[in-house]
Amino acid sequence: MPQGQPDTRTARISAEEALALHAMGRPGKLETRLTKPLATARDLSLAYSPGVAEPCLQIAKNPALAYDYTTRGNMVAVISNGTAVLGLGNLGALASKPVMEGKVALFKRFADIDGIDLELATEDVEEFVNAVRFLGPSFGGINLEDIKAPECFVIEQKLREVMDIPVFHDDQHGTAIVAAAGLINACHLTGRELRDAKLVINGAGSAAIACAELVKAMGMRPENVILCDTKGVIYQGRSESMNQWKSAHATATSARSLSEALDGADVFFGLSAKGAMTKEMVRAMAPRPIIFAMANPDPEITPEEAREAAADAIIATGRSDYPNQVNNVLGFPYIFRGALDVRARTIDEGMKVAAAEALAQLAREDVPDEVHSASAGGRLCFGPDYIIPNAFDPRLISRIPPAVARAAMASGVARRPLADLRRYARELSGRLDPTASALDAIMERVRASPCRVVFAEGEEEKIVRAAVAFRNAGYGTPVLIGREARVLATMETLGLGQVEGIEIHNARLSGANQRYAEFLYQKLQRRGFLARDCQRMVNQDRNIFAACMVATGDADAMVTGATRSTSVCMEDIGHVIEPAAGRIAFGLTLLLTSRGGTIFIADTLLHERPDPEQLVGITLGSAAAARSLGHEPRVALTSHSTFGNPMHPTGQAIRDAVAMLDRRGVDFEYDGDMSPDVALEPSLRALYPFCRLTGPANVLIMPGLHSAHIASRLAPRVGGGSTIGPLLIGLQHAVQLLPMDASVSQIVDIATLAAHQALELRR
Repeated sequence: MPQGQPDTRTARISAEEALALHAMGRPGKLETRLTKPLATARDLSLAYSPGVAEPCLQIAKNPALAYDYTTRGNMVAVISNGTAVLGLGNLGALASKPVMEGKVALFKRFADIDGIDLELATEDVEEFVNAVRFLGPSFGGINLEDIKAPECFVIEQKLREVMDIPVFHDDQHGTAIVAAAGLINACHLTGRELRDAKLVINGAGSAAIACAELVKAMGMRPENVILCDTKGVIYQGRSESMNQWKSAHATATSARSLSEALDGADVFFGLSAKGAMTKEMVRAMAPRPIIFAMANPDPEITPEEAREAAADAIIATGRSDYPNQVNNVLGFPYIFRGALDVRARTIDEGMKVAAAEALAQLAREDVPDEVHSASAGGRLCFGPDYIIPNAFDPRLISRIPPAVARAAMASGVARRPLADLRRYARELSGRLDPTASALDAIMERVRASPCRVVFAEGEEEKIVRAAVAFRNAGYGTPVLIGREARVLATMETLGLGQVEGIEIHNARLSGANQRYAEFLYQKLQRRGFLARDCQRMVNQDRNIFAACMVATGDADAMVTGATRSTSVCMEDIGHVIEPAAGRIAFGLTLLLTSRGGTIFIADTLLHERPDPEQLVGITLGSAAAARSLGHEPRVALTSHSTFGNPMHPTGQAIRDAVAMLDRRGVDFEYDGDMSPDVALEPSLRALYPFCRLTGPANVLIMPGLHSAHIASRLAPRVGGGSTIGPLLIGLQHAVQLLPMDASVSQIVDIATLAAHQALELRR
């Protein structure tokens, strides 16, 4: 690969992008949100003095009531001293804070668990333990993170002895649980019994020792597990570089090196460093070897190298760009979810084994479509390249926590047994908004099938920055429309130099110019345009040029709008690209609420006052878009009136649209006319028992562009949350419009959504 060319398999974000994200707006990644109204003096009296005295008195009588009256039951502390930050070493407590904030965000994102990060500026074990042990009343669990070995073993053990809530060092146990799940399935596929398999673990840090402990707890015979470190095999009688945790796994063996230990071994777990394993070592293993090369960012041996030595090897790594990623996010959020919900005193070995077995079982089941779209290959099914579930699998939240809860109840560490685990699983399924998972899946699908995306305003600084970020993320080839000298000067000013993997097209000088003009003339000649008009439009209008690139197949998608109004952009694009047959073009805005839900608002882009047929088309398209993002649509056709009260002519188009939907017999819930508060608030909707919506609406069809625009722009600014879009839906080709105030990150996201739209249109 040429120097400077990004490998899309290992594309990385730039340091500038990462720093910009953490610094923009409110610094960091976390904030506190209120869950109770505090608008009036009465609200304050209930929430604080004097009302707060009552729950205090009740908790003093019965400490278990803290779970009912406070956040304790859904609150985890993520704690570190920064002595082993990622793969960066001992950076200290303060420098670990971005990682700990990120871990809190993952808890919320994947399991709806609230958290707080705490960084302790001490490397003394006793000081650390004493600082944490007295925090017990504040939290339902403690997640230890990025603490170096062997201190992490001592800290975790001492805290587990003195605290009555789960204490879990994820660097150890999270890796072990996910790796164990993969091992269960790899043994199944190769016809091995876990108890008889011979395992070699390279690395003797916290994760490696946790792996050894867990596989032994699952039935692997201790004599079949060999642990190695930088000095070689950890054997019985060795004295060099030993400690009590290594000694616990010392084996009676004559092997002294990793190479000797791997002779005839069935399984290799690598938790060490790049290049630690060679092809010769793979060839020395048993037939159909199982190789988990989990060093990050570069594995002990790449899958390509391992398969050159053993074509039938089953391989897992810690990376997302290869099949079978051993990813801790498959474990810790869901393990804590189950532990918190039964108010467990600890997380014991049985709960870890249950999590591993549940993960293994999930990988053997049929894979949902939204998970397929996130995969880099074809359809996923249980086999050598799919032994560990995908991190985007929406079923994780409903499968792992119940298994953990069941194990906690069986072992007696649960203080609040759950009577109906099936009901619990159903409740978990509805706990998370599926939009985030669907968007993650979209990004991964685009990365797996990179696209050519045209950025029409290619001379603008933030467009250039977005194009570079798009390329660096591995989403495809950005095509900038602009004067090459101007674009290159912008890159130089940004300190980028001439970035490879980015195309620059000058509309006036392009070799495709004449072809595009002829294409455009064929479309517009009977709409009052002369050939020279079309030639001038292609030469001078970057939107026209970009749309012609997409329409003729020279690019997959385009984005524009950073410097021109929506109406101007749509007029330009409309000359080239029309609505798809049988569909209506419209704008759909995703409102991501501060409470973690998504509301789809349409039409926020095109139709000033849609007639009934247009409302039906917008409704059908919006419902389909909601389903594609994992939501079962409940559509409210909104108005200033509710079911004819007050009866006003402006609501007639909505009532007619509902009647037309009735005749079509669509397969989703809808109703109208109704005001948005009735659509969203159950107590108000109860006043209309005939209403067809069985829950709050998640798709709001607006009666006109003015109300849609006002609502979508106002809601995130007064109610919190954020918006995506408006997304342009219904055209023959993939086009998306940018808000004029879009940030670089928003531009990248919208360009990626345009690329995904192009992939969908290919189907």
